[in-house]
Amino acid sequence: MERRLVERAMDGDEEAFDQLVGRLGDSLYSVARRILRDTTLAQDATQQALLAAWRNLPQLRDPDRFEAWAYRLVVNACHAEARREGRQRANLRLLPDDEPTAPDHASRIVIQNQLDDAFRQLSVEHRSVVVLVHYLGMTPTEAAEAMGTPAGTARSRLHYALQQMRAALEADAPDATRGTA
Repeated sequence: MERRLVERAMDGDEEAFDQLVGRLGDSLYSVARRILRDTTLAQDATQQALLAAWRNLPQLRDPDRFEAWAYRLVVNACHAEARREGRQRANLRLLPDDEPTAPDHASRIVIQNQLDDAFRQLSVEHRSVVVLVHYLGMTPTEAAEAMGTPAGTARSRLHYALQQMRAALEADAPDATRGTA
């Protein structure tokens, strides 16, 4: 992010903040959607994160850290949405695959469904670190900063999330070979 633009927004310049949102908003929404697996909840979480960013921007200590701070706000908003939604409904809706799939790629569809099922079984905290590391390409240390947790916690969550996904995929493997996925 451009430091001067962040500083202008910190001083209350709405146009500068709009530009920041224009540059980062889609990425924040994408992260929220991948964590929450629900478009409506992701929209709400992104909106809450952007509102918190606008309200708390004057207190941001380092303008160069705006992007990491914004990711932390969206991850926190996702956790709050998941807790709120969890009290109202036990299961989140599954999003359709991001990429169009051709009907002749049946094995790819089976694998994608298995991955989706394994991912849905993860807690929001585990989904968060997987999205930040494997979707955004952050290091575990950067993901920890974005989540507001110690680096060891992020590495541990990533390890256990991947371990849990592997176990879920292995449990589904016999079903996939029999054609009953």
